[in-house]
Amino acid sequence: MTAQTGNRLASASLALAVGLLAGCSDGKPSAAPGLPSSTCFGVFTPAELAPFMGAGDEVRVDSPGDLRLTAGRAKLLCNIEVDGRSRFTASAQRRPQGQEVSWGSEVEKHHPEVLPYAENSRLWDSGVMVVLGCPGPPEAFDLMLFIDAVPDELKQEERRPAFAALMKKFMESTRQQAGCGP
Repeated sequence: MTAQTGNRLASASLALAVGLLAGCSDGKPSAAPGLPSSTCFGVFTPAELAPFMGAGDEVRVDSPGDLRLTAGRAKLLCNIEVDGRSRFTASAQRRPQGQEVSWGSEVEKHHPEVLPYAENSRLWDSGVMVVLGCPGPPEAFDLMLFIDAVPDELKQEERRPAFAALMKKFMESTRQQAGCGP
């Protein structure tokens, strides 16, 4: 995890520095075949992540194997790099219930939408973020989920639907693994 990524995710205000990283293939093959069969907490497949990997020779995945969030394990991060450049980041954070959410001007300047299946969310062309309540047990808490990626391989009109689909799967897995109820 880079210092920039850690600082961005640690901020309770969720002021995100969102930008598309320039990427070019230089004739290199896609880096997606270098991904494990299941990655980022065991949630995503190589096929789901392929549009974000770009071309490259070396793939590095830094991720815990699960999403079991507890009071003592409150934040988890998955980062995938191709040839030393971050291409995909997903994070899950357990927070006190009802903590205020401020999306920040960096997110809002990208004209985000609210996901149809998650009221407290923002979806833009290079990422998506959701805050959802969990009844527990043992105590109620909120989950903050974030995905940021380089969508170079996707056409403009495919980007938001791709991020929305990834977040839906991420939400379902996180709810189940974090003991968030139905």
